Amino acid sequence: MLYIFSGLPGTGKSTLSSALARELQAAYLRVDVVEQAMRVAGTWDDGPAGYIVCYAIASQNLRLGLDVIADTVNPIHETRQAWRSVAESLETPFVEIEVICSDDREHRHRVETRAADIPGFVLPTWEKVRNRQYDVWDRDHIIIDTAHQTAAESLMTLRELLERERRKFNGLSERT
Repeated sequence: MLYIFSGLPGTGKSTLSSALARELQAAYLRVDVVEQAMRVAGTWDDGPAGYIVCYAIASQNLRLGLDVIADTVNPIHETRQAWRSVAESLETPFVEIEVICSDDREHRHRVETRAADIPGFVLPTWEKVRNRQYDVWDRDHIIIDTAHQTAAESLMTLRELLERERRKFNGLSERT
């Protein structure tokens, strides 16, 4: 299964996706780690390279039969389709999960007070987060609003929604 996480910085996406990866013992791909490593190596060009590396690593791990958690902002239709294509090309099920923080004050507080957990990584400012291109979704997906929940509560909500998705998927599989 490919778990495709999306959402602006500071919504709780990495907290949730890494917790799910630990729980499932899944491969965990965080584009921020890949892009920072590319900066350190002197190969970063502020383009799609980090995502392309993550697509390739996800594909390899899915071929090995591992679940994969993808942790990226995934802000535009093209990146969302690219992640779906990774799973579809391997006939692997996937689920898309958007993490949001609907309370702007809370979201801003998180962005302005968090500390980088990747050595040398520069976190975006609130202004950059607010001005980032982020396309409206054009398809059904899971939405987790972390605004007024603890990380544990958000993870519990995510588990419940994923279980619903599994039941739907298993129901479809049994009919085909």
